[in-house]
Amino acid sequence: MKKHLFPLFLLFIGINASAQQDFFALVGKDSPNIIFNDFRAIDANNVISGETIFTETSSAKVFSQTRNGAVTEDKNTYNNAQAVNMATLAYDTSNNNLVYMPMFSSNIYVLNAKSREITLVENNVARVTACDINSHFTRMTTGYDGSIYALNNVGTQFIKISKTGNQYSVVDLGTITDDTANAKNSFTTMETGFGGDMIADAEGNFYVFSASGNVFKVVTKDLKARFIGKISGIPDSYSVNGSAVNAKGNVVIASAKGGSLYEVDLNTLQAKQLPGEQNLHIYDLASKYFANDKAVSGNVFANIDIYPTRVDEKLININVNDKAVKGNIRLNVFDLSGKNVMKHSLSVKEGSLNQQVYLRNLVSGAYLVNITDESGKVLLNKKIVVTE
Repeated sequence: MKKHLFPLFLLFIGINASAQQDFFALVGKDSPNIIFNDFRAIDANNVISGETIFTETSSAKVFSQTRNGAVTEDKNTYNNAQAVNMATLAYDTSNNNLVYMPMFSSNIYVLNAKSREITLVENNVARVTACDINSHFTRMTTGYDGSIYALNNVGTQFIKISKTGNQYSVVDLGTITDDTANAKNSFTTMETGFGGDMIADAEGNFYVFSASGNVFKVVTKDLKARFIGKISGIPDSYSVNGSAVNAKGNVVIASAKGGSLYEVDLNTLQAKQLPGEQNLHIYDLASKYFANDKAVSGNVFANIDIYPTRVDEKLININVNDKAVKGNIRLNVFDLSGKNVMKHSLSVKEGSLNQQVYLRNLVSGAYLVNITDESGKVLLNKKIVVTE
């Protein structure tokens, strides 16, 4: 097996940190209260707002999964796609969807970032009551397996949102409790563990960032939250409300109170202020990246991509729109041991290609897709998850 590992690591040297639409923010109004304004793409390196995807005043086309048809929602309730109080956001890279939940509601909304159509996933798994703020879901992220995970304020519900075919399902994974070593740095109390956001790593674990700046590692096999430290380098009054991993593998944090965004080294928990817009009121952040990921996606060319990354029918689309890419390109698929399990050649004409490739004989699991040009130069590295 070792003979495969060295070339596999070579695949991932050099990450393109240029701005792409793979980092998103849930932004609120300039107000001390939580008031939803919009979902937008954001350049996480330079903190520059990009495309606005959906706003409080956008025309909402909502399709109910349960009722199998379009619905009209009451905008005066908490149970609607443009509710005032929202604090959760995740990016489903497989389908280019933004997934979110209003704070006072158990409804789950799936917004297609391209078509702007919304799927309402009603569920009776999330037990949210307006009078119990502990029950509200304030943290959400995409896991390394491609599913969406959400957590309520005190960890009594940790839910998994998965898609099979065209249907979403919700499962309660249980209660997350404090590790015995946490002592006064409790995950389940308002002073130290309340609110905030969470990210996922490449080993199937999660990191929860509380509003106070405390960071907890959640090991899913035992549902224990272990306190690993407090973020340093941010103002004492800074409220950590959004977190997402950037292309460099560091965590970007943001505050609902406005102010700067910061980049945090997950190993040291040292924060560095980022340039760019300084007064964004951000309630949550979402991205396609994971902490501790040796297979971070690397695009040498901005206009070459594969999708979806969560593959349900063993078909992926290869899209090239870059005149610098010419002639034949080769697609290689590696399993996580580094073994090349598939090869395929494609022809690019005048810098353009849009073709489907059938992933024959691939069993369920995670794979690394590598695309090179005729000279062997790496054009794209990307992780996919094949499901059956």
